[in-house]
Amino acid sequence: MSKNTGRVAENRRARHDYQIEETIEAGLILMGSEVKSLRSGRASIAESYASEENGHLVLINANIPIYPAARENHAPKRMRPLLLKAKERNKYLNLIRREGYTLVPLSLYFNEKGVAKLSIGLAKGRKKHDKREADKQRDWNRQKQRLLRER
Repeated sequence: MSKNTGRVAENRRARHDYQIEETIEAGLILMGSEVKSLRSGRASIAESYASEENGHLVLINANIPIYPAARENHAPKRMRPLLLKAKERNKYLNLIRREGYTLVPLSLYFNEKGVAKLSIGLAKGRKKHDKREADKQRDWNRQKQRLLRER
């Protein structure tokens, strides 16, 4: 892996709190100081989500700290527009408007071309008992794998 590629931030609670039904890769419109800050590996998407703003999808509440060496800096928690094809954008806008889905960021990374990308999950929220059931199932699958390895 080269210096300009790799994962910058990950939302580890997303798969616990939500039932992820589909994942999408979207581009981000960023300022230069934001890209520099991301390349230094400083960002948090733990409390962020994607929503509609004037008919476009935007990333809300993602924290990309300021880059101290920049001449013009950015607001750390500003709304950042997402880049999707029009057909995809309209599909996901309709789903979050009508059917109670949420767009949850899963990870923020640089692809092999060095472009910042955001992996977003189309998700439905889980109830407390659903979370417990998912934990039990995950633990059982781990235990099965251990038993099979020991044989």
